[in-house]
Amino acid sequence: MALLQLLVVVTLSQADEPVCRQQGDPEYPQLSKDGDIMLGGIFSFHTSWKEQQETYMHKPLPLQCISLNFREFQLAQAMLFAIEEINNSTDLLPGISLGFKIYDTCGSIARSVRVALSLANGNEKVSAPSVEPCTKPAQVQAIMGETSSSPCTAIATVIGPFHIPLISHFATCACLSDKLKYPSFLRTIPSDYYQSRALAHLVKHFGWTWVGAIRSNEDYGNNGMATFIETAQHLGICLEYSVSFFRTDPIEKIRNIIEVIKASTSKVIVTFLSHMDLDVLIHELSQHDLRGYQWVGTEAWIFDSQTAAMDKRHILDGAIGLSIPKAHVTGMREFILDVKPLNSTSNELFTEFWEALFNCKFKHPKSSAETQTDCTGHEDLTGVHNSFTDMSLMPIFNNVYKGVYAVAHALHNILSCNKTCNNKVQPDPLMILQHIRNIRFRTKEGDEVYFNENGDPSAKYEIVNWQPREDGTVDFVTVGLYDASLPAGRQLNLQNKSLVWTENSPQVPVSVCSEQCPPGTRKVLQKGKPICCYDCIRCAEGEISNITDSVTCVKCLPEFWSNERRDDCIKKEAVFLSYEEIMGALLTAASLFGTCMTAIVASIFFKYRNSPIVRANNSELSFLLLFSLTLCFLCSLTFIGQPSEWSCMLRHTAFGITFVLCISCVLGKTMVVLMAFRATLPGSNVMKWFGPAQQRLSVLGFTLVQVIICILWLSISPPFPFKNLKEFKDKIILECALGSAIGFWAVLGYIGLLAILCFIFAFLARKLPDNFNEAKFITFSMLIFCAVWITFIPAYVSSPGKFSVAVEIFAILASSFGLLFCIFIPKCYVILLKPEKNTKKNMMGKGTK
Repeated sequence: MALLQLLVVVTLSQADEPVCRQQGDPEYPQLSKDGDIMLGGIFSFHTSWKEQQETYMHKPLPLQCISLNFREFQLAQAMLFAIEEINNSTDLLPGISLGFKIYDTCGSIARSVRVALSLANGNEKVSAPSVEPCTKPAQVQAIMGETSSSPCTAIATVIGPFHIPLISHFATCACLSDKLKYPSFLRTIPSDYYQSRALAHLVKHFGWTWVGAIRSNEDYGNNGMATFIETAQHLGICLEYSVSFFRTDPIEKIRNIIEVIKASTSKVIVTFLSHMDLDVLIHELSQHDLRGYQWVGTEAWIFDSQTAAMDKRHILDGAIGLSIPKAHVTGMREFILDVKPLNSTSNELFTEFWEALFNCKFKHPKSSAETQTDCTGHEDLTGVHNSFTDMSLMPIFNNVYKGVYAVAHALHNILSCNKTCNNKVQPDPLMILQHIRNIRFRTKEGDEVYFNENGDPSAKYEIVNWQPREDGTVDFVTVGLYDASLPAGRQLNLQNKSLVWTENSPQVPVSVCSEQCPPGTRKVLQKGKPICCYDCIRCAEGEISNITDSVTCVKCLPEFWSNERRDDCIKKEAVFLSYEEIMGALLTAASLFGTCMTAIVASIFFKYRNSPIVRANNSELSFLLLFSLTLCFLCSLTFIGQPSEWSCMLRHTAFGITFVLCISCVLGKTMVVLMAFRATLPGSNVMKWFGPAQQRLSVLGFTLVQVIICILWLSISPPFPFKNLKEFKDKIILECALGSAIGFWAVLGYIGLLAILCFIFAFLARKLPDNFNEAKFITFSMLIFCAVWITFIPAYVSSPGKFSVAVEIFAILASSFGLLFCIFIPKCYVILLKPEKNTKKNMMGKGTK
């Protein structure tokens, strides 16, 4: 494989032999062991370095690493355990020994790139043949590490062109799944793409729609939070704030984040923080005693006992989040804790490690006033309790273990290993990378290991809840599972376990910008605020919402109306003029009273039918008029009650025909009176045209015209029952539609025409001198009749619903009573109370005045 030309220079030795030397100072591994096939390891044994003031007058000194990190030592031990187990195996790579070179990056991305190139190049001089100068195989066949995402992106970018597999155990950034940018990157931990989505669904499950977000200002935090926000928006979750920081930022920036949290109204904080960044934040939160917030975390810290131990103020109590599923590897714990072999090296790193682990000093100065004991190199870990002896991160150790085994299985396939391996095959990183992508095997603990097309494993998480114990420590309780391989809707599965929330509360915290809108209301967004901030507006009349947090109100069907709570459509009240209500009862009583009055008058007239006053006023037409008035009073009853097809046709036609019959009789009486006076003139022969037969024919003819009009109306477009939904919003008016308005107004018009003719004739005969002249009474009755029906038209048109029916009934009754009282009551008065006037002599005007 060709080496980077920028990293080497060609110089000539004294013998003019071309030699390739690495430019700059060489990098030496902190841990190494020779083997047939070499694996590289990159871990951050230290988390930071001393700041150096560069004067640019001399070459910068190497980094001086500080802040020893026991966790990374555990990860390195997990790698060594896997290598040793493989080397001792007779089934996997028999006859092949694996060696390793492990470097410390001190938490520096620049140093991570540098040591990665050292793993690829090596530090030895290389003689350059004349044909292909400065070439040699890669120093390692695969690299294990790094722990964080940002160093992995830098390393994968640099070694990608050489196709050297880089297998990370804890770099979760979704950006690393891009095989165009990072073709040789693989990992044994799921991508944050799945974790971010899982966190969003977890937040939604508990009803938290108003949350704050804090992230590490690096690839892990920025990319993970971006995916979370995208998914959260689709689920209707809003972020009140989203802030970022890095552990090396000035303290003022972290304090500004504390102020943002204090000023917020959300009670849930979603974090995408590395455990080192969270440790810095927890320190500041403790200074402000900022409790009462529900923390939601990622696998970076949610099951980290070291982070829990730092939370002295119990700020994170009740935290919930996603963690890598629990794992157990037989023998790994004992191997990691067996630190005695580490003492066999003279490396300064392990001197520092040993001193920090046992709190002692090698070669303790006699003049030193420190109270630390001297290190003997034979110290025992029994009784030591610190982050190195804590095995809570076994799932991550297992990821390192699986990564080493993935390389070993790929080599096993390449070398065609059975009882022995084919030593003649010279594997190169590209060949190993291709085989790793296609492997599928199970570890001795039963874990299935494989990589998808993006170099990622299957995404499975445990849901962990921080539950404080009585002794002040934290118990990481698994309360559910998330499996991204399952269908949507079944991926999140919470177990029936009691959860503990912030400040040891058993109740799920509430974190919403606005309370849920109950049924009967709809959401209206608040101007300038996220969609989670809204007001609840009551649905308008006739509209409902029967679900919580409805964004719209639905109109009820035309025959339904909203109830008082606006959460259900109820059938509208059907309204019509009924006998049960007061108005209907009064009109019925009036109708029956008029009928009885007419019957009484008819009986009086029948009893005194031979009396002069009855005989003088055309008794035949009088009885026909009384009969028609009886029908007029009774036809008003057809307007009361629920409309039906027959009642609608009957009420208007019966009204029209009976009133025409009535007016025809009055008209006949008027014409008889008028013509009788004309007949007294000399030579007049007019009465022969107004005899009883002619009177009957005239009444029949006038009535027949109305019958024909009604028949045409009923034949072409008859009245029909109609549900009036527009008059009242919350009621249905049951009424009779006219069908043909022309037919209705033709009926009324014809009645009006006859009434006007009758009024004119009666008016002309009002001053005739005969005592039997009833024209003046007919004039009054027609005056009342016309006045009633003239006022009826605007009243009928403007009256709503059943009141229009009541107006029509009132007009019928008023005009009927007007005819009855004006024409017949005066005669009944004479018949009953003034019998002396009921004589032929008096009728002829010859009585005593």
